[in-house]
Amino acid sequence: MKIYFFLGKVIPFFLTRIDIKKIVIVMKDRFSNIIDSNTPVLVDFFADWCGPCKMLAPILKEVKDELGDRVKIVKIDVDKNQTLAAKYQVRGVPTMIVFKEGVQQWRQSVVLQKDEIVKVINAV
Repeated sequence: MKIYFFLGKVIPFFLTRIDIKKIVIVMKDRFSNIIDSNTPVLVDFFADWCGPCKMLAPILKEVKDELGDRVKIVKIDVDKNQTLAAKYQVRGVPTMIVFKEGVQQWRQSVVLQKDEIVKVINAV
């Protein structure tokens, strides 16, 4: 299982509740390479002070557990990556965007349940 975090710093374990050994740190210049994938890429724009964002983290882990290699999940801290958040016009958190081959396929600014997210990814 690969879950990408685009933070620029060490990832606080309490934010993710995901096995730290399975996290890959991604450098800023690689973001476009990640979303330019044949595999759907779900990008979660979050903030560590956001309660709903903390609720979404374990849901995304369940999505990854169910879909495995059929999805990549990237978490981006908007406070540490303001330029990237602005580029994608993220106005609130959590905001999830699904990309395929570099093109935005879906966007939602709300916490969804696992089954709803899986349905979106399968439809892409």
